[in-house]
Amino acid sequence: MIRISENTRHTHNLDGGVVLDIRHGRMFALNFVGSRIVELLKTDYQDTEIANEISQEFGISPDIAVADVREFLKSLEKQHLIERRDTDVTL
Repeated sequence: MIRISENTRHTHNLDGGVVLDIRHGRMFALNFVGSRIVELLKTDYQDTEIANEISQEFGISPDIAVADVREFLKSLEKQHLIERRDTDVTL
């Protein structure tokens, strides 16, 4: 499961968006597509669901959307703006 880090704040508008890492005091400007991806993450969409949505909204091929979304999510994860959590529970 992919989630926005609890130390991350995000704003979204017609021009794109801004992500703020409040723990490290860093700010990142996003274009509209990047900001839309973060918005979808906030509603618990996962990477394949996000890629499908981006493909439909922006009229790009599903293969390109999958590759671009995965690359963008890796960048967010590297900056500690999102977290991947294992949903499997072992008892």
